Amino acid sequence: MQFASRLSNLQTSIYSQLAELKTEMEQAGKTLINLSIGSPDLAPPKEVRQVLSEQALDEQAYDYTLTRGTPEFREACAEWYKMRFDVDLNPETEVLPVMGSQDGISHIFWAFIDKGDAALIPDPGYPIYSDGLALAEGKKIPLPLKAENGFLPDLSKLDSKLADEAKLMILNYPNNPTAAVAPASFFEQVAQFAAKHKIVVCHDAAYTELSFDDYRPASFLQAKGAKEVGVEFHSLSKSFNMAGVRLGFVVGNAMVIKALETIKSNIDYGTFRPILQAGTAALLGSGEATIRENQRTYQRRRDIWVDGCASAGWKMPKPKGSMFVWAPVPTEQDSLSFVFELAREAGVILVPGIAFGEHGEGYIRVSLVQNEASLEEAVQRVRLFLQSKKV
Repeated sequence: MQFASRLSNLQTSIYSQLAELKTEMEQAGKTLINLSIGSPDLAPPKEVRQVLSEQALDEQAYDYTLTRGTPEFREACAEWYKMRFDVDLNPETEVLPVMGSQDGISHIFWAFIDKGDAALIPDPGYPIYSDGLALAEGKKIPLPLKAENGFLPDLSKLDSKLADEAKLMILNYPNNPTAAVAPASFFEQVAQFAAKHKIVVCHDAAYTELSFDDYRPASFLQAKGAKEVGVEFHSLSKSFNMAGVRLGFVVGNAMVIKALETIKSNIDYGTFRPILQAGTAALLGSGEATIRENQRTYQRRRDIWVDGCASAGWKMPKPKGSMFVWAPVPTEQDSLSFVFELAREAGVILVPGIAFGEHGEGYIRVSLVQNEASLEEAVQRVRLFLQSKKV
C-alpha cells in the first residue's frame, strides 16, 4: 500500500504522543485533568438548542442547502458584523458559511496555492495553518511570533523578496496558542503590507468574543483597505459554545469568497439546514448573553490558573483574550519533556509549545476548558509537582 507523500508533511507526531500518553495513564487508573484540547465544556444557549432540535424534526429540513447555505444565515452574519464591528457586508457576495472556521481555512489554500507556491504562516501557530498549506503542497514562510514583539509578527523584518513571493498570509488574533491580542493599528499595517506585496490576508478571528478586563478585540476588516486584500474567518464554536455543531463563516473580499465557494462546491453540499437556523438564532437572538457569560466564566478560570500558578512560583502573563494561557516552561526542560513529566507525576495534561512550531519551544499552552473546581485541583497538583522539582 503506497500512501501520498503529503501525509508525511502533516504535524501529527506530538498529538499522537499526547493521545498515547492519555491512554497509557487511563489504563493505569490515573485520574487526569485534561487541559490540552481547546474544546469548550459549556453548552449553547437553551434557545439555540431548542431551534436546532425543533427544526431537526421538520421533514423538509433534510435537503441539500448547497455551499452558500441559506439567505437568512448569510444576512444574520452580515447583521452581526455590523452590530459588533460596524463593518458593512453584502450577504450575497461577501459572506459564506463554512463547517467551522477550520474547514474554511484548510480549503482556502486550495483556492490560491499551487505546488511550490509560498504562504506566510505564524510560528507558533494553530496546526491547520501549516497542515492546510502542506496538503496543497505549498511552501511555508514562517512568521516568528516572539514575546519581545507581543507575539505579533514583525513585518518590517521580513525579507522583501520573500514577501513578494508569498500569495497568502495567515493571521489569528486573539491568538491560539499565545493568547496575544492585536491592536487596530497592527491591522492597518497588515492591510498596507498586503496591498504592497499583493498578498491575500486570511484572518482567523475565532476568539474575538472571548476577551477579558473590558478589552474588545478589533476585526481585521475594520482596517482601511482590508476588504480589498483579504477575508476574516469567524466561528460559532467558541463564541456560542457550538464546537461540535461545526458552523462558522468567512467574510470580506468578494473575489476571495467566490474562490473558496468554488472549491467547497466541489467538495460538499452545504451545512445541515437546522444548524444554519440555530446559528441564525445565536447571532441575532440570545447569543449575546452567552458571550457575556462566557467572558465572565473564562476570566474566572484564567485568574484561578494564573494566580494559583504564580503563588506556586510559576509566573505567566495574564491574557486579555482567547481560552488559552501561554506559559513559559518553569523548569530546565524542553516543553515536551515537561508536559510528559507533569502528566505522569501530577495527572495534568497540557500541550508543549513545540507542537505549534519551532518558535513555540520554551512554552506550554493551557486550555481553560474545565470547571473552576477542576482548575483549582489542577493548580494544587502543579504546586506539589513544582515543589518536588524545587522551582
